[in-house]
Amino acid sequence: MLTLAGSQYGYVTRQQLLAIGLTSAAIKHLIARGYLIRVHAGVYAVGHVNRTPVARACAAVLACGQAAVLSYGSAASLWGLDRYWYMTFEVTVPTSHRRRKGIKIHRCRTLAWRDITTQLGVRVTSPARTVLDTAPRLTDERLTRMVNNGRHGRFLHLDDLADVIERNPMHPGAKRLRRFVAVRSGPTRSELEDRFVAFARRYGLPTPATNVPLLDYVVDVLFEAEKVIVEVDSWEFHRFRSNFESDRNRDADTLAAGYLTVRVTDERMNQNPEYEASRLHKILAGRR
Repeated sequence: MLTLAGSQYGYVTRQQLLAIGLTSAAIKHLIARGYLIRVHAGVYAVGHVNRTPVARACAAVLACGQAAVLSYGSAASLWGLDRYWYMTFEVTVPTSHRRRKGIKIHRCRTLAWRDITTQLGVRVTSPARTVLDTAPRLTDERLTRMVNNGRHGRFLHLDDLADVIERNPMHPGAKRLRRFVAVRSGPTRSELEDRFVAFARRYGLPTPATNVPLLDYVVDVLFEAEKVIVEVDSWEFHRFRSNFESDRNRDADTLAAGYLTVRVTDERMNQNPEYEASRLHKILAGRR
């Protein structure tokens, strides 16, 4: 029993206890002595209750049956796509299931084998399926950051997103995700870069590549046809002399290779976006 509980963050189910040979009377005795602590119907903590978010998520999945998987916002938290844990855990099951306190149960019959995996010892929807399910809840900005964080973490891949969209074309999240697989470029690294990509789309600029290896550097944004680099700057980063100097050195190296660098600030995009976009259009036109 201890080995089993150790693999599940200190939790076991009644069915598992029966399967390893304990009788109903023995289980009742262990509960009475406080060795088994009920946390959900049919789910017990062994010895003490592990209250870490991952452990509680594991217990929530155990409470919903063998086919259950952590999903939606809880899956996003487990994968690190969301920095917060919300204490109503979300679990998906293939058939109808009775309610469980502290658990929001979703019913879905269309989860394929490649939509289900294990992370940190917990059955969970894959990163691509997790993003598909959570997409309808998020603003464009939060969805963009979630996708790019997943890609930077190297566990969310565009091919997987394309696959889950193709298999679930009517899912409410599919439409929101198509733009990410339509343009194959590197993931952005910050909200500033996200805002520039949205800015470029809004004002009809060519679709740029992001986080492109160039010479010995990685540039924020690249308009390859025009050989124009855009670096999205903020005062917070560039208030240090070392950063200021290294950026100017990089600008000189890339210019020597034929690439023009334009530095755009978040403040300028917010305060005078039409002028900023018009100027970039003129720069790109002049480089063609």
